[in-house]
Amino acid sequence: MNELNKKGIWKSYKFPIILILSIVTGSIIGWIAGPKAEVLKPLGDIFINLMFTVVVPLVFISISSAVASIASLKRLGKILGVMLLVFVVTGIIASIFMIIGVTAFPPAEGVHIEMQKPDEIKPLSTSDQIVSAFTVPDFLELFSRKNMLALIVFSILFGLSVSMLGEKGRKVAAGLSLLSDVIMKLVSIIMWLAPIGLGAYFATLIGVFGPDLLGSYAKAMAVYYPIAIVYFFVAFTIYAFIAGGKRGTKTFWKEIITPAATSLATQSSVATIPANLVASAKIGVPRDIREIVIPIGATAHMDGSCLSAILKISFIFGLFNMPFTGIDTYMTAILIALLSGMVMSGVPGGAFVGELLIITLYGFPPEALVILSMLGTLVDPPATMVNSSGDTVCGMLMARIIEGKNWMTKKLKPSETNVTEYTSEM
Repeated sequence: MNELNKKGIWKSYKFPIILILSIVTGSIIGWIAGPKAEVLKPLGDIFINLMFTVVVPLVFISISSAVASIASLKRLGKILGVMLLVFVVTGIIASIFMIIGVTAFPPAEGVHIEMQKPDEIKPLSTSDQIVSAFTVPDFLELFSRKNMLALIVFSILFGLSVSMLGEKGRKVAAGLSLLSDVIMKLVSIIMWLAPIGLGAYFATLIGVFGPDLLGSYAKAMAVYYPIAIVYFFVAFTIYAFIAGGKRGTKTFWKEIITPAATSLATQSSVATIPANLVASAKIGVPRDIREIVIPIGATAHMDGSCLSAILKISFIFGLFNMPFTGIDTYMTAILIALLSGMVMSGVPGGAFVGELLIITLYGFPPEALVILSMLGTLVDPPATMVNSSGDTVCGMLMARIIEGKNWMTKKLKPSETNVTEYTSEM
């Protein structure tokens, strides 16, 4: 793997840097202009409306396309089942880890900003609420972002239906894959407006609500970074030990440095796939396991994003002066964190989809999306590192479950240990 040079790092970080600079510029304008900065709000509204418009087709096409492709791997059904189990369990652990952190150190404590609260936020505690959350009585209601959970369920079922058709469904699956590429290109085009839209919106927010909002970001980062770093070292060490004992722990930390550095520098789980494949091969993860868990994990396994989702939910609750307490609230937040992680894109800025999901499920106003987008940008580097590195350790856990406790001592076939094809991509 060639070393990342300064030009490569700038290329990877260019958009986040431009985004942060535009937000800082907008904040300065808002600070100077005060309430008069609200004249810029329409520029922000255009960007936010476009993002809200694209979220429904994005979620449907991306999820149904992914499920249609994944479910076609019949001979690896056991691997896929174990993978899903590992993804969900580690995601729940990450979410609980952050809940403990934000309970001890509330990220928005002491910040008082008068904003319109959502009409109501009900945890999924009764059978009627669960039915209404996951299903709708009419097909047309699926096209509303207010019914995002129902849309996700429908998308999964649609993808499964396509895959179960076998040969007949291949053309539909191919069409969904192409549509997924188109919709992601559309999202990238809309994101070109992000610096202008978010800059204008922040000028309005700072002009109307004052500098308290900016100060709250520093506190949120002071909560996230240490917790993410502790999770990275503690949780992954425990996972590696469970997977392979002392040998597994030692080997994991020996091989994970390059993927971790790559993900931190590129802020992309997808860009880290080759490095993770090499690391997994050197660790001894069987080829069929690593070549499924690493690519799929790049977009569907997001421990770091679960950590940040809980932080964002707690943060936005605090800004709206709403209590983030109670088992029902925590369980709903964990569910949303898992769902937001599953629909995340493996590219820089992909957290926007998860933020849209948080806002739409809770019913917060558009201003909340802008606030979360800034927070998401600030915590993205360590979140991506945790996301991508977690794919490798999940492969180890899967090998332990599928191959048995002595999987690391088994002699792999030459084709399973070959890393040349991976290194040639790096």
